[in-house]
Amino acid sequence: MAKSSKKIPTQSWQRSLSASLAGIRAGGALAVDSALNKTLRNNASENDRFALREARRFARQLGKLKGSYVKIGQMMALFGEHFLPAPLTQALHELGDSAQPLDWQSIEPELVARLGENYRLLAIEQTPLAAASLAQAHRATIKHSGETLCLKAQYPDLAAVIDADFDTVVRLLVLARWLKAGQELDEWLASMREQLHLEIDYLREAKLTQQAASLTKSVAAREQRSSGCIRLHVPKVYPQYSGEKLLALELIQGVSVNDSKVQQLPKPRRNAIAKTMLDLFFREVFEWGLLQTDPNFGNYLLQLQDRRKREADDTLVLLDYGAAVTLPVQTQHALQQVIIAGLKQNMPQLIKGLQALGWLKADASDHARETFAGFCIDLLEPLRPAGQLPAAYLNKAGEYCWSQSQLIQRAGKQGARNASSRHFSPPARDFMLLARKLTGVFTFIAVLDAEFNGYTIAEKYITQWQQHNKPGC
Repeated sequence: MAKSSKKIPTQSWQRSLSASLAGIRAGGALAVDSALNKTLRNNASENDRFALREARRFARQLGKLKGSYVKIGQMMALFGEHFLPAPLTQALHELGDSAQPLDWQSIEPELVARLGENYRLLAIEQTPLAAASLAQAHRATIKHSGETLCLKAQYPDLAAVIDADFDTVVRLLVLARWLKAGQELDEWLASMREQLHLEIDYLREAKLTQQAASLTKSVAAREQRSSGCIRLHVPKVYPQYSGEKLLALELIQGVSVNDSKVQQLPKPRRNAIAKTMLDLFFREVFEWGLLQTDPNFGNYLLQLQDRRKREADDTLVLLDYGAAVTLPVQTQHALQQVIIAGLKQNMPQLIKGLQALGWLKADASDHARETFAGFCIDLLEPLRPAGQLPAAYLNKAGEYCWSQSQLIQRAGKQGARNASSRHFSPPARDFMLLARKLTGVFTFIAVLDAEFNGYTIAEKYITQWQQHNKPGC
């Protein structure tokens, strides 16, 4: 745990000044004069290294300011690929989420104020379990029952400065010539600001976490085992200890998917974990209408039984519903159509669905339509029927090798080529959320080095959807 701090800087003018000085330096460095441009014009690799170095300098300054500045940088890295230069996106991706926690003398008064009379009902450990850009977590025990909680405490005054901090970062990016004004940029920034506010709305997060817990409980363990998947679990919310700036959850112990204990599991168990993640995605889109959009591995824990067994009753724990979205019925239906059309490689239906979602403009050129639809089809590669899977990525049993395929790297390169086209227009925020979700799911499966055909899972949901949407139903 990092050394604690007595306070988080919240005076907007001080934070803005510090960031402005960093941004002016970075902007000045990147606004290379014509002589230097002439020198570098024929040396692209040197130019790229120079840009990345300055981008990292800017990202480090955001990291030093901590708090919401780090979160804003991370969000821009996540959703800014089509608006920010590649060096800056890469540098912002390197921003960590570890933060310097508030010391107990500073955070205790906040906990007392937020818990009120309930404060005396808890025994709260003074040393934080973890600290991130927007909050820190403390272990707590309910005195009368012995139940152990995780108290997620938002930093003081965060909501009051988050808009000013966001505006500061945007101004600096414009100053450094990393952003160019335009309607599409304005829409992107507005959606990012909205997402930022959603992630500090703990009442909303508590509600969505409770909804997710109810949905996962409805999934019978027998059904999971029959489909080759493992159990799902969402931590219990304790409303009496929660509020606008405090979230009390059941404390869950487990390991991350990239932990060595998981990597050493027998192949059948790693396949079962991987299938569960893919099955969860289809449940979210085709049944629940509740989509956890943050692909961070930290949002999942695995509770493992005896690691020597080839089969076991393992559990996948789902965390952090601050970034979750609820899909309107029409959006959910159109998204289902897009996935089905993409798997069938039905270009007209796919384009129609993309337009219905607002992800493809009605006046888009034929080239733009075909390029975007083709990218979507490529992204769904692992979910195709067995006979349509690329032979180069199959094992001897005809199963898709998720890690070997390097799908995400291939899709990323294709997306970059598309973005360089004169026909390119930045995709909608909702598409970026779904693309990030799929990227997270596929990466999770690839890290497990799983080998199985995704269509065996997709087919069940597609068949149910087609039966439900028959004419006359």
